[in-house]
Amino acid sequence: MRVWDIHPGFLNRQSLLGEHREIHAIHTVLSQHKKGYSRHPETLRWQDHLPALWFRHEQVVAEMRLRGFNHFSPLPATRTEIIWPSVFIDAPERQFSLLAGKYAHKEQGRIPLPANAEELLRAQALSLASREARPSY
Repeated sequence: MRVWDIHPGFLNRQSLLGEHREIHAIHTVLSQHKKGYSRHPETLRWQDHLPALWFRHEQVVAEMRLRGFNHFSPLPATRTEIIWPSVFIDAPERQFSLLAGKYAHKEQGRIPLPANAEELLRAQALSLASREARPSY
């Protein structure tokens, strides 16, 4: 289970669709008090952050649509304040490193992964800026 903390444009098709499924699974576990995966670290970190999980879903869906995917599984919109989890499973710079290894011989995302420290800083700035965008309800 993984919800990435970087801009979804860095994810390839498989990772993007996988994250979309994971977001729905985590949302179901948390909103319907299901037992499956309720103790998983990724589920636990979103426990008090359903509005942020909803917003991440919206970001992933926007990226899916940019790539020509249809989307028919909305999450219930939230109008409460979006507070992002302060805990990471892997720090964002580690997430870029994981993706680089994972994509070494595979399709890349729409946005190329950073190749050096300067690009990494720009990529992290992009990822943080995408969190600051406010949803339109």
